[in-house]
Amino acid sequence: MTSKTSGLKPGQPAPKSGQYQINGPRGGQGPERTVVRDEPMPPTPKPGQTYTLVDPTKTK
Repeated sequence: MTSKTSGLKPGQPAPKSGQYQINGPRGGQGPERTVVRDEPMPPTPKPGQTYTLVDPTKTK
């Protein structure tokens, strides 16, 4: 079962604020990006990459 915070594509709105890590199509991990809730995910360096939430923001 996948959660709403894994496999996010560029342009999709972020479900939560926090640090999102870029993941390659074969499972490789890249740098992290800070994204605010409901803002679109930024473009990735290469096609086929997605984002996964690795560190949610602690403030409310």
